[in-house]
Amino acid sequence: MTTASDGGDRSITAESLRRDFGALHAVDDVDLEVPGGQILGFLGPNGAGKSTLVKILTTILNATGGRATVAGYDVAQQGGKVRGSIGVALQDVGLDPLMTARELLMLQSELFGTPRDEARKTAERLLVTVGLDDVDPRKRTGAYSGGMKRRLDLALALVHDPRILFLDEPTTGLDPASRAAIWEEVRRLNDELGMTIFLTTQ
Repeated sequence: MTTASDGGDRSITAESLRRDFGALHAVDDVDLEVPGGQILGFLGPNGAGKSTLVKILTTILNATGGRATVAGYDVAQQGGKVRGSIGVALQDVGLDPLMTARELLMLQSELFGTPRDEARKTAERLLVTVGLDDVDPRKRTGAYSGGMKRRLDLALALVHDPRILFLDEPTTGLDPASRAAIWEEVRRLNDELGMTIFLTTQ
């Protein structure tokens, strides 16, 4: 498994990237280059195409035109390799409300091929990382606050130690304390692991 500290390609590039929805040009000839180990804040108002761009770079949507690479892989031709190199936390947090945080983290780890014992250790480590280790382990995520869900979503994006992390408006709707905790964690991931972080914000 490739980790953020392995020294692999951690760059993001786009050349004339475009995504149309009929007559609407949601992403219109975007060029960008993010060197490995950097944090890029992609700013813009609602409807500016930020989330659409993230979805193209993370292989969720196909581009209408142009080209993009993530971690050295072409997003259109090498989607599987891109997905194996990135972590993604989208604007809409999608957590199974009937599962606990540990169950979700272990499931996510095992889906990436991690043995069960190691998946359990990964879950515990990440709960500490995002400050959820003191939550009642029996508590279902449906009972989590918005801030807790955001932090768990970040942990889920980190289970396979990605080289590159995409965060789509990670602090939307959070209280000031939760917002500060997310920004602190973003800085730590970049400083300590050299992780490239692409985030959108207003």
